[in-house]
Amino acid sequence: MSERSKDALILMVKNPVAGKVKTRLAKDLGNEQALEVYQALLQQTAKVASEVPADRFVFYSDVVDRNDLFRQELFRKYTQCGGDLGVRMEYAFSIPFKNEYKRAVIIGADCPDLDAATISEAFSRLDDHDFVLGPAADGGYYLLGMKKWHRWMFAGQPWSQPELLESTRQTIGSHNMTLAELKTLNDIDTLEDLRQSTFSHLS
Repeated sequence: MSERSKDALILMVKNPVAGKVKTRLAKDLGNEQALEVYQALLQQTAKVASEVPADRFVFYSDVVDRNDLFRQELFRKYTQCGGDLGVRMEYAFSIPFKNEYKRAVIIGADCPDLDAATISEAFSRLDDHDFVLGPAADGGYYLLGMKKWHRWMFAGQPWSQPELLESTRQTIGSHNMTLAELKTLNDIDTLEDLRQSTFSHLS
């Protein structure tokens, strides 16, 4: 852990392989163009993450890429564990908390409008809340933050479903924890999402 930071920014990414990324988008655009979109999202995510004053952890879906756009001097690199998204997120959060970080925020690479200021706000909101969420317009979320490793947070959630955000709110409330929410942003999963985004030129 660096001297300046007790904050951990976690990135969950997929290795950019045609046919394995943005599969819903690929139904309309084809595998190669969907890959191009995902590579643009990865580039944007790496840029934004590098601007956040936190230690950065990137978790790859399959294998760690030592020579990609997530530069070794800025990102600590890991492979995601097996299991559903909840299991993989639980594992990703465990790494910084077991290394005595005080606040951790996780993001993916699906939200082109997410900027460094919003991520920094998420860390700040954890000063007086147990959790912070960044709601996505599709009923999921683009960001989750916490200041302790709560394993119950990841059990039995409707991952990748439009009920995820509300289910997560209810889970946090049922444990009498406090929640802050950021502004709602759009993920890119479908062709319509892409056309309404700042990456519309790729559609």
